[in-house]
Amino acid sequence: MEKRKTLSKDEVLLFSNDIFKKFQAYFQLKPRDKVHLFIPIDKFKEVKTEFFIDYCLQNAIRVFVPKVVGEHLISVEIFENTAFETNHWGISEPVSSVDSGVLDFDYVLTPLLYCDSAGNRVGYGKGFYDAFFENISSTSKKIGVNYFNPEDMIDDVREEDIPLDYLVTPTEVLSFLGLK
Repeated sequence: MEKRKTLSKDEVLLFSNDIFKKFQAYFQLKPRDKVHLFIPIDKFKEVKTEFFIDYCLQNAIRVFVPKVVGEHLISVEIFENTAFETNHWGISEPVSSVDSGVLDFDYVLTPLLYCDSAGNRVGYGKGFYDAFFENISSTSKKIGVNYFNPEDMIDDVREEDIPLDYLVTPTEVLSFLGLK
């Protein structure tokens, strides 16, 4: 979090665009793919996913975003004209609370604070994405996006934590599939 705070708005945009380009080159999205993306929290300088959303919507790729309803994360499909509102955490979410019911995403991009070299992620501690990962198809690619490469191992990994399949940074795409 401290490293991220040092980034300027221009660096956040540049690195986010680089992450999108790496993702696009590595995964080569196709029309009708189903991509679950998060909406970034600007005050936390999260990776900007607008590049992903715009590209997907312009190329007939289905886009889903999370919405917290009660204690659960649901997946709402969005379109060019989807209305958004800001929730009590300051996160932009679709006004609609209709869960798409989709569980067989091709790609699920997840926010994170840190990811280690084994694919273990540190989020914000609410457990929404671990619970979400438990319910989606095992073939869905779980992908973290981060400005920084892994350095240290996470030593308090719990048995119920679900590791990522990939991490995309501005400079590379790391696969953790052979580590499981």
